[in-house]
Amino acid sequence: MSDEVAPADEPLLRLAVAHGVVPDYHGHDGRHHAASAATLVAVLAALGVDASSPERVQLALQDVENAPWRRVLPPIVVVRSGRLVHVPVHVSHGEPVSAWLELDGAAGGGRRELLQADVWVEPRAVDGRLVGRATFTLPADLPLGWHELHAQLPDSAACTPVVVTPDRLELVADLEQRRAWGYMGQLYSIRSRSSWGVGDLSDLAEIVALAGRRSGADFLLVNPLAAAEPTTPMTPSPYLPATRRFVNPLYLRVEDVREAAYLSSADRALVEWSAEPALALDDDPRQIDRDVAWTAKKAALEVVFAVPRSPARQQAFADYVAAESPGLETFALWCALVERYGGIAGWPDEAHDPSSALVAAARRELADRVTFYEWLQWLADEQLGAAQRAARDAGMRIGIMHDLAVGAHPQGADAWALRDVLATGATVGAPPDMYNQQGQDWSQPPWHPDALARAGYRPYRDMIRTLLRHAGALRIDHVIGLFRLWWVPRGCSATEGAYVRYDHEALVGILALEAHRAGAVIIGEDLGTVEPWVRDYLSERGILGTSVLWFEKDHTGNPLAPEQYRRLALASVTTHDLPPTAGYLAGEHVALRARLGLLTKPVEEVAAEADDERERMVAALRGRGLLGEQPSEREVVEALHRWVLATPAVLVGVALTDAVGERRAQNQPGTDREYPNWKVPLADSAGGVVLVEDLFDSARLTSLAAVMDRG
Repeated sequence: MSDEVAPADEPLLRLAVAHGVVPDYHGHDGRHHAASAATLVAVLAALGVDASSPERVQLALQDVENAPWRRVLPPIVVVRSGRLVHVPVHVSHGEPVSAWLELDGAAGGGRRELLQADVWVEPRAVDGRLVGRATFTLPADLPLGWHELHAQLPDSAACTPVVVTPDRLELVADLEQRRAWGYMGQLYSIRSRSSWGVGDLSDLAEIVALAGRRSGADFLLVNPLAAAEPTTPMTPSPYLPATRRFVNPLYLRVEDVREAAYLSSADRALVEWSAEPALALDDDPRQIDRDVAWTAKKAALEVVFAVPRSPARQQAFADYVAAESPGLETFALWCALVERYGGIAGWPDEAHDPSSALVAAARRELADRVTFYEWLQWLADEQLGAAQRAARDAGMRIGIMHDLAVGAHPQGADAWALRDVLATGATVGAPPDMYNQQGQDWSQPPWHPDALARAGYRPYRDMIRTLLRHAGALRIDHVIGLFRLWWVPRGCSATEGAYVRYDHEALVGILALEAHRAGAVIIGEDLGTVEPWVRDYLSERGILGTSVLWFEKDHTGNPLAPEQYRRLALASVTTHDLPPTAGYLAGEHVALRARLGLLTKPVEEVAAEADDERERMVAALRGRGLLGEQPSEREVVEALHRWVLATPAVLVGVALTDAVGERRAQNQPGTDREYPNWKVPLADSAGGVVLVEDLFDSARLTSLAAVMDRG
């Protein structure tokens, strides 16, 4: 971009701000950074706004100013419960209009007439006609829910969603009176002797049942279980899924499908034969092989799929498909198309458009495969439901805590099916920081703010609803993305991006409403550089934050005193982007980055900083009487957890890797193939695989669980 250093002029800045593009920001270095004119033009282009010349900028400014006046009603109205809100209704000047609300059936239904407020707004000339604005008042006593606002004009009518959200999401599961603690684990890595090479939903049910009964734990936070592509090679990262809404059938337990019990002897032999290569991997300490596991499971599931379902089972399947479609049907169709054409890059041009004649024909031709993939999701829903019931039956107050990734794969199902509400001309990333001086490009297409609003936020709502269907809590990765995201325009480097703002009132409000309906807790991952007002806002709305011990420091660089941690937070010693605590104490986070060439400073300097951090922490633990002289590794790990237990945090998480003495990291940020990210099986300090059957007999886990339960 030849003029990348050219500053933006005033009209371009006004246009950027009008579309939510932030023209400047403060970096990790404390310096003020202004986006160049070229960056703003490129980001606006990704938003569908042509700012390529001064004349185009002026036209775009007029268009954005006139846009609200061209609509009778806003695309959606999101309000907080208990607040009066005025809604503008645009009509030809002087034209009469009436308005009413059709209330959400779940909130009691019915019709509420709306009163017009005595608010005068000067009419505006738009597209050759004089447009007036009538203002109607939404009363403060509306029930929570998804309502519909109707406006009746002499010759036409209009309607728009009105979403009434909780002013504050109240804590559930008695958390106001008593904190909860639980485990954090990567499900694929926690295998049993019956797994097919990858931890599955039956293992999940077993883990939560044992964690609740034998450890007294209240939840299990798992990695995103979202679906990858239905073919091999399968993308290993759970944070780069094909879709964020639906489950990866890799996690299915074939033997738990009811119809598997009715296989003929010949078909049962086929299933057992398929399982053999995958079952052999369960106690293998080497990298997890998703491709072997999925190849085996897919073949076996196709055999089970052919077994007739009873009338009641068939009805339950049909009901599930009806409830989850059209999103489910579209996702299943994408899976069938991937089977037919391979990776999306090799698809015929017409196949890239879900509304094309080619796709319509494929829907008919591939109907059986579409049904197969819908069936897989139904099975996953059943097995997830069974796991959450197992958690509650074991006394867990929360149960399963799901994790929502920032975005989805640029060639995945969401990018194809939701293209109308995604900005395909940009990807999500992060500006330069002390660890990534060139910035980061995560390759995921972001929500288009205006298009998502025009869609009534339904794709977002449907995703949240599906995730909360069998969960007691949901963690939102990079929760700042509900406020703003760093957009990297296609063809640009991550340093040439800019922040784009979102309607956080709408996104957080809808999240709170769906969590309220599900009786769930919401946790926002707000680590790193986050504007202080964002944390205050989330706390005000009842969204918990995230505190990780190694990142919580006072102004002198010493560990933050436990009493100074936030109350409304999920606090833990570590996170999946760091080595387990045993490895961190040994400096593995430094040694690994040095081996991979990721350090930006001399290794000796970074190692000295890590040693200083560790010694300050050990000194703080001794200062509080939590640690003696010459402690063992286990004693230090337990002391660190006692430190977190001394905080007021309402949730405390314990990494299962810490509970068994694992030292290897699950993920090394900034790497792709240089490190086996998301492929490390759960193992103990000696490198021996820890299976579900042995997990809760582990001496280290039992000892750490006793610490947590007494806390």
